[in-house]
Amino acid sequence: MKKYLLIIIPLLMLSCASSHQQESDLDEPQSHELLTISARDFEINTEYAATIKGLQDISVIPRIEGYLQGIYVKEGDRVKAGQLLFRIDDAVWRAAVTEASANVQQMSAALEKADLEFEGKQKLHEQSVISDYELAAVKSDLAVAKANLSAAQASLTSARNNLSYTELRSPSDGVVGRIPYRKGDYVSPSIEYGLTRISENGQMRVYFSMTEAKIMEYLSEYKSLTAAIDAMPELRLQFSNGQFYERTGRVESISGIIDEQTGAVSVCALFNNPNGILLSGGTAKIVMPTIHANAIVIPQEATYSIQDKVYVMKVVDGKAVSTIIQVEGRNNGKDYVVTDGLSVGDVIIAKGSGFVQEGAMVVER
Repeated sequence: MKKYLLIIIPLLMLSCASSHQQESDLDEPQSHELLTISARDFEINTEYAATIKGLQDISVIPRIEGYLQGIYVKEGDRVKAGQLLFRIDDAVWRAAVTEASANVQQMSAALEKADLEFEGKQKLHEQSVISDYELAAVKSDLAVAKANLSAAQASLTSARNNLSYTELRSPSDGVVGRIPYRKGDYVSPSIEYGLTRISENGQMRVYFSMTEAKIMEYLSEYKSLTAAIDAMPELRLQFSNGQFYERTGRVESISGIIDEQTGAVSVCALFNNPNGILLSGGTAKIVMPTIHANAIVIPQEATYSIQDKVYVMKVVDGKAVSTIIQVEGRNNGKDYVVTDGLSVGDVIIAKGSGFVQEGAMVVER
């Protein structure tokens, strides 16, 4: 029995000592950095991976086949609509024009002869010298001659068109893209991707994707896609080196189709590009700000989490009181926008609240 008493008594003494120590810790004021809650406008940026495209990216594709005789631009050149870019060897097509032109002359002569014969036969028919059948025969010959001339003229037009296709001109103002072919290469309408692309880059379209949930937020608030687009903020464009493009852009359109695999919606923004800094085919980040007007914002280091719930230590009558708060899902990694649980004028512990005991006396450091 004495052995058991020797063991129990120290335990009781330790338990009492621990209880006295906790009470002593609660009674002794702890010095902490405090924060008085206020409201202010706050901006949170959301980033989206983006692809840059010219307002128009037009492939320059030959309409005839032949050997590339001349290349009159370089990759990256700025060109005007109608400017000569390439020339295909035109010897075959020029010969075709000469042949078609000669055929037109031949058919014109044949028509003139058939017309004279018809006039002569018609007079003879009026004098009852020839039969109706003979007159009908020369009339048919005249119709055939007219048809032959029309066909010859069509062939000449086609030959001239083909000859004109030996010169490939820029379809619009823009910048010349990659030119994978060289002088002397054989080209045809079936070549992949064409001879080059002309990117009309005075304005650039920047494509990115937003979640269905985010789009629905805008639709719920503004009731229509047009109104939602008008309400969206100005966008910034950040390059891979971290620098920002000097001009802001606006959302131009939102796709009406949700990608079944990703649940995302394609969005197109428009950026002016007068200096040609933005290049078609490039990648960047769209930075979209969200403005929270008159919001309660606190540093994340003033909070702690337990089982997906966010807490702060509110100071009430000089004592620490743990309080659950609701925060916006999107944040900047440093601050939270509080939607419930705190009011203007409340005081919270600004740092290390997770280590403060409930009910502890708190004084400002």
